[in-house]
Amino acid sequence: MMGPPKSGLTATAAAALWLLWWPQIAAAQDEPRFDSPVACPAEFGCLVRNFVDLDAGPGAHDQNCGGVTYDGHKGVDIRVPDSNSLVRGVDVLAAADGAVLRSRDSMPDISIRETGAEAVKDREAGNGLIIDHGNGWETQYGHLRFNSISVKPGDDVMAGQPIGLIGLSGNTEFLHLHFEVRHDGVAIDPYSGLPLGGGCGKADHTLWTDAALALLPYRTEAPFDAGFATGAVDFAKARAGAYAADSLSTDIPALVFWAEALGARAGDQETIRLIGPDGAALVDATEPLADTKVQRSRFAGVKQPAAGWAAGVYRGEYRITRTENGETRTVVEITREIELR
Repeated sequence: MMGPPKSGLTATAAAALWLLWWPQIAAAQDEPRFDSPVACPAEFGCLVRNFVDLDAGPGAHDQNCGGVTYDGHKGVDIRVPDSNSLVRGVDVLAAADGAVLRSRDSMPDISIRETGAEAVKDREAGNGLIIDHGNGWETQYGHLRFNSISVKPGDDVMAGQPIGLIGLSGNTEFLHLHFEVRHDGVAIDPYSGLPLGGGCGKADHTLWTDAALALLPYRTEAPFDAGFATGAVDFAKARAGAYAADSLSTDIPALVFWAEALGARAGDQETIRLIGPDGAALVDATEPLADTKVQRSRFAGVKQPAAGWAAGVYRGEYRITRTENGETRTVVEITREIELR
């Protein structure tokens, strides 16, 4: 440990300066660093859908003064942009060593659009748990899958230990983990180290490990999810995992590819394609976007051909491109495949 400089100081002055520095050094030593609380799949990774609100007023700003949050949001909403993975089960992990304080594992996985907010009053976080990390630090894990929690109050946990699965319980309409850091009861943004409403664009320091930051980067444009359906897509149901499937029957009435993306802007070009097993495009449409939306939803497909569906692997592609300063770049790209058999 590095002590205060002594050159040119009396012993009394050096001791006084040390006493001034010691609380800061001790606080830094007692402050935990957090690993990713989600086992992000290698193929699809993780997406942070909402960050902590650092706006002190009625508005909402994330740590970079962007709009990837909402007023009063206390945590980080982590999503895996693949319904199939989520329905199969994505592990929630202890973000640091600690002891389980409280847990709940009795609520069903149902979108708030179906139940209404009153049904989860005072239980908005759904199934989840709180872990004590010492020195006033806690983490909360919300919206876990019913009957998936594998630890109980009083258990010691290690960083990276599986503790449950991402779910749809409580006040949520999409499958994700709400991860919240608190110090002495105050919500803390793990990206900036600042408290809720502490002001954007003036980060103190991150509480994430380097590995966690790499898995959970700040992104304003990103794929949210994509998949296949057999008719018109209800996106509320899509966010709840209703269309998760690895394969479909060749007797389906239609094949529809759907996708959702974050950060599309007016003037961007949106392309959606559906490609058959022989490589021929069944759908190939590109159009400019007329408006800017936080979340963009789109689907396209075709009815069953007169000769029936050919068995094989069908591919859906979704892309948003943007032209700035004379250069065109891809800002969102999603590809999914499904087998008809």
